[in-house]
Amino acid sequence: MMRCPVCKRQVDLSRANRFRPFCSERCRLTDLGRWAQEGYRVAGEPQSNSESNPASGDESGANGHRSGGNNGSGR
Repeated sequence: MMRCPVCKRQVDLSRANRFRPFCSERCRLTDLGRWAQEGYRVAGEPQSNSESNPASGDESGANGHRSGGNNGSGR
């Protein structure tokens, strides 16, 4: 057994608990909302605006590949 990361109640980690590692859907959605509102942070060095802004001259898209060019169709 472990504790729910949100409310700290004891949680059954077996497959019978469809909300694991949370105790309930409420706690699962509360945690999701915290992520969506950037309530959690991953430790690391702060990025400068030029590193975090893809429009600053870096032509790579969200997937890290350059936009345009060969799309793999061979044409």
